[in-house]
Amino acid sequence: MEHLIQRYRAVAVASVSDAVDALVGVRACMAPDLRPIVNGTIVGRAATALLRRAPREVATREASLRDPVTMIDTSAAGDVGVIVLEDGHDVAGLGGLMAVAAHARGMAGIVCDGAVRDVTELRGLGMPVVARGASPTACVGRFVSAGLQVPVVCGGVRVRPGDLIVANEDGVVVVPAEHAEAVLKYAEDLDSREARMIPEIRTEKALRPVSARYHRG
Repeated sequence: MEHLIQRYRAVAVASVSDAVDALVGVRACMAPDLRPIVNGTIVGRAATALLRRAPREVATREASLRDPVTMIDTSAAGDVGVIVLEDGHDVAGLGGLMAVAAHARGMAGIVCDGAVRDVTELRGLGMPVVARGASPTACVGRFVSAGLQVPVVCGGVRVRPGDLIVANEDGVVVVPAEHAEAVLKYAEDLDSREARMIPEIRTEKALRPVSARYHRG
C-alpha cells in the first residue's frame, strides 16, 4: 500500500470515486455533509473507532474515550483515523488533545462521523480533519466505546481497518484495500484522458464530440 499512497495524492478524488464505482460496484463516497473542518488532502490507511449512545451513568470518561484514544495512541504514521459516533452528529468525537496526539504520531488526518470541537486548535495544527460540523458538546456522558479497529459505517460507506481513505474538498472516498492498485490505475487513466480532453473542448467549444472520442461522459 505504501508505494501507492504518493500516486493517490496526485489523482482527482472524483476519479477515484468513479474508479471504485466502475471496478468494485459499491458506493465509495461518504455523505456530502461530511466536510473539511481543517482543509487539506488526506490519503492513508483507515484506523477505526466506534462509539454508541449510552446512559450518563455508563458513559464515564474512560468508557467514552477508550477506543478513539487507543486508536490514535497506537496508530502508525500516515494512518487516517475514522471515528464514528452512531447517531451523534451533534456531539464531538474529536477535540484538541486527541488531535495533538494524532498530529504528533504523524497521522494523515481524521474523518469523524460526528462533530469536532476546539476548532481553532485543530486548525493551528494543520492536520486535515473532516466532520459533520463543530460542537462543544463532549461525548463523555453520552457515548461509550463500542469497537476498536473494527469495520464501521462512516458517512454511509463501509470502512474496514486498512482500507484506503482519499479525501479533499470534493469529499471522502473509501477504496477497499484489495482493490487499491486497480482503482489507482483506473483513476490515473481517467485523469490522463481528461487532461487531453480539455484543450480539445476549448478548441471545439463543445463537450459531446470530445467525450465520444475519449469514451468519457
